[in-house]
Amino acid sequence: MKKWIGLMAFLILASCQQEKIAYVDNVKLMDGYKKKQEVEASFKLKSEAFAKKRDSISQAFQLEAQQLQTSTESMPQDKAQEAFGILQQKGQMMGQQLQQEEQQIQRMGQMKMDSVVAEVRETIQEYGAANGYRFVLTGGEGGSVLYGEEASDITEQVLSQLNDKMSKE
Repeated sequence: MKKWIGLMAFLILASCQQEKIAYVDNVKLMDGYKKKQEVEASFKLKSEAFAKKRDSISQAFQLEAQQLQTSTESMPQDKAQEAFGILQQKGQMMGQQLQQEEQQIQRMGQMKMDSVVAEVRETIQEYGAANGYRFVLTGGEGGSVLYGEEASDITEQVLSQLNDKMSKE
């Protein structure tokens, strides 16, 4: 009987213990993470450089088209059409090349950002495990926490750990 009472007391105490739960505000965490800021700045620089290159190529092509227009006025129609056909092919090739380059820049930016997101998730898991949390939920836009006590918000602690880890790299 004493064993039974002891077992019941243990089960009651065990069920009364609250599980440690916390949440992070994903938007605030990502916005404050220096590595994410660097990735975004790098992508912006590459995008701006590409835009300048694309504009320069477009201007040069337009100038070439205008020069061809002027020079074909005195040509026979079949020769002029042939020259415009060659120019059109050149324009299509340049357009495809520029499109491929732009897609490559976007893919590289997305890969880097995916790497940052994976690193953030890993750090949240490490922080949660190291600090005895059974669950770490997401808050902010699109998160699953509609309300949480401020004491359960570990966003600043995780952000600090992420930025400290980055500083050591």
